[in-house]
Amino acid sequence: MVEAGSKRRFRWWWIVLAALVVLLIPVAVVVIPIVTHQDQGLSGQVAPTDDWPTSVTATGDDGRTRSFDVLSPEPGGTIDTSALAEGDRIVVSGTGYDGSRGIYVAICKIPDAAGDKPGPCIGGVPEQAAGEESTVGAVEYAPSNWINDDWAWKLFGARSYDDIESGTFTAYIEVGPPVSESLDCTVDECGIFTRNDHTALTDRAQDLYVPVAFAPVVE
Repeated sequence: MVEAGSKRRFRWWWIVLAALVVLLIPVAVVVIPIVTHQDQGLSGQVAPTDDWPTSVTATGDDGRTRSFDVLSPEPGGTIDTSALAEGDRIVVSGTGYDGSRGIYVAICKIPDAAGDKPGPCIGGVPEQAAGEESTVGAVEYAPSNWINDDWAWKLFGARSYDDIESGTFTAYIEVGPPVSESLDCTVDECGIFTRNDHTALTDRAQDLYVPVAFAPVVE
């Protein structure tokens, strides 16, 4: 009887150990890349020379050339970035990004100095509450989009890159209220930004933007 009891306890230890391994491996997969990431420098973007461009291209300190375009969801349509309004819908198409890193795409305050993090942003950063994985290729408009190809973050609402190797993505922005407690894009200089997500918060290599302004609200 003693021997049988010892065997049962031994099996339970193995069950507990196996359960811990199952739990810890996903945590390690998520945490290790964050804590071991080394910042890649700045994006290389200079202040736009055109008044209201709809595209931007820059070569960062990491040697990558990134670009994105601001497009209308309507075929043949255009976006007037000098006169946005709440509820407008915008498609942001980018390429050249580091697909091993997630990005946020949103309208944010342009920082005062190069190397500062863009923000605050309209709509904040995307929700990071666990839920169902986003449907691949689905068109889902929101004030901010989160692009990250890691399977774990997809469970928290991240969209996939269109092509991870070339760093190509598509984001669907529905413009939120330009004024909040922390931001006033009718006064502050704002832009449609890409920047690294929370997995590389201090890394400014993917900070690109197109300046935007808002049309006066007619009472």
